[in-house]
Amino acid sequence: MGGSGEFSIFAANYQLLLHNTTDFAMRFIGDYTAKADSKGRVFLPAAFRKTMDAEGVERFVLRKDLFQPCLVLYPESVWNAQLDDLKQKLNAYNRSHQMIMRQFVADAELIELDSNGRFLISKRKLEFAKITSDVRFLAVDERIEVWDREELENIIAASDSLGDNLESILGGDEQDDKKLKDER
Repeated sequence: MGGSGEFSIFAANYQLLLHNTTDFAMRFIGDYTAKADSKGRVFLPAAFRKTMDAEGVERFVLRKDLFQPCLVLYPESVWNAQLDDLKQKLNAYNRSHQMIMRQFVADAELIELDSNGRFLISKRKLEFAKITSDVRFLAVDERIEVWDREELENIIAASDSLGDNLESILGGDEQDDKKLKDER
């Protein structure tokens, strides 16, 4: 590094990086299968229960996904943070904003695991997600998606390549590639 000014910038950026990396909420990791019984009860995978225990999570909120035919489990604290964020962006005295809030919370249910680590999915939600028996749990950051196993496999198979999608979002454009080649 050159002068002390450059070191100060480096130190400030390093502190910012440290602050941002320690600020993360809980993260779920994994992709698990389970079976729903005839009453709609399903075991939450043990790995997710361990994360819950480590983070002190006792309850979830279950709601329909906004874009896909699946259900989403939010730890109660994550759900509350999302609600707070949404409330800050909506005007309680605007009719369309009131309707957005109603629609967002209308099908949310508070979920607690029973002593065996199971939770109940209502018939209405099972039908929405097309879940009959085989359930697939997919961790997506601080939430858990609950899918019909076959439905998720079909959606993943029909989607574009992950590499292509990431390249279009995160990759450089052709001009950046040309500059890189010219520098070599």
